[in-house]
Amino acid sequence: MNEDIWQAFSERVTYDGQFHATCVAAPLPDAAAISALNDRNLSVLTAVAALVEKRAETPEDDTAVTNELSRLDAKLNVLMEIVNRLLLPQADLPGRIALRFNASGAVLPWSGLPPVGQTVLLRIHFDVCRALPLELPGQRLAGPSDGRGFVGFQGLGESVRDAIERLVFRHHRRQVAEARLAGRPPESV
Repeated sequence: MNEDIWQAFSERVTYDGQFHATCVAAPLPDAAAISALNDRNLSVLTAVAALVEKRAETPEDDTAVTNELSRLDAKLNVLMEIVNRLLLPQADLPGRIALRFNASGAVLPWSGLPPVGQTVLLRIHFDVCRALPLELPGQRLAGPSDGRGFVGFQGLGESVRDAIERLVFRHHRRQVAEARLAGRPPESV
């Protein structure tokens, strides 16, 4: 089964980046706690998607509306930064680590990871919404042997898995679009 989870992870597009994140040994939550965790994770993913997604371009003749939306967007960004700093100051965040994840699991540095077989809780803090971490229960599994470890997620609801896949797909789509604009090939996935 562990190899099936690694295989499913390896065959999907991943979100690759530097995140404030921790992975600690923790018992797998019971059914009620998993349900509450799935609800919170869905809220976090919805907020992150709303804050990260760029507006669609509007026609040239709507410059007044476009300017007003830009102004409101800038105000919302400032407000979110104030809330993030008040709720979770930069000093209270875990350090940044290289992290690659999708709805199946995550690859992260070995240092500090619990041993293979241990149940864990991975917390990922997105820059746009630092105070609300994505909390993903799972199990430390065998994975790559290149100084990184693998966590296979457990107990995620279908709606949370779908939201993670949408987030990963949108991130990948933005990377491809930016690479095309810059005239360079997109980074491998």
